[in-house]
Amino acid sequence: MPVKYKIDILPALKEAGYNTTRLRKEKLLAESTIQQLRKGDLVSWANISRICALLNCQPGDILEYCESED
Repeated sequence: MPVKYKIDILPALKEAGYNTTRLRKEKLLAESTIQQLRKGDLVSWANISRICALLNCQPGDILEYCESED
């Protein structure tokens, strides 16, 4: 996968005051999105936008392009 996360998203959200219970309860992120983040899977651009808003950052702060080895 040529795009990956630079940071571990869930701990970064927790540090910003958004634990998984709060994310679910306030419907900030869906359970399926939280599970995708736990596995390191990429999420939709809408979710990337929401994460950037919560962390007050830009997509380039959390995503990076990596050359594929193929």
